[in-house]
Amino acid sequence: MRDLSTFLSDYGESHRNPVNQWVHIVCVPLIFISTLGLFWLIPVGRWLGLEGAAAYWVNGGSILAVLCMPFYLRLSMGVSLLMLGWLAVSIAVVTGIDRSGLPLGWTALLVWVLAWAGQAWGHKVEGKKPSFFDDLIFLLVGPIFVSLELMHKLGLSRTPGHGRPS
Repeated sequence: MRDLSTFLSDYGESHRNPVNQWVHIVCVPLIFISTLGLFWLIPVGRWLGLEGAAAYWVNGGSILAVLCMPFYLRLSMGVSLLMLGWLAVSIAVVTGIDRSGLPLGWTALLVWVLAWAGQAWGHKVEGKKPSFFDDLIFLLVGPIFVSLELMHKLGLSRTPGHGRPS
């Protein structure tokens, strides 16, 4: 399996344009959260006969998160902790929307569609196709890349998300 540096370098090849980078910094978290929200609606716990809190927390979103973590663990402990942070924030947003009375499904779907439209526009500006067209694993690399890219843009890191000094 490729290492973190290789993934970031390969992902960065189609994310050099600053406009596209900012689009990703905004849209990747929205896609991450809304995807989790859409999967959250799959009531696996109820299907398994669970009740109460167990039925609520055992769902497509929580299972998806568990299935993705070995990839992040394989990359590094730091990446795993970063993605646990993403997951914690995302779960807080999803459960907040779910408990607010807003329709989680429609809210997540609207955000998901708009964020992907933003991504498509960002890649049009970039002039390159999205990395995941070549390899779906880049859907998991995107959040790492945008985290590193944002830290670089805020002056918290000398190295941008694509792993090469600017």
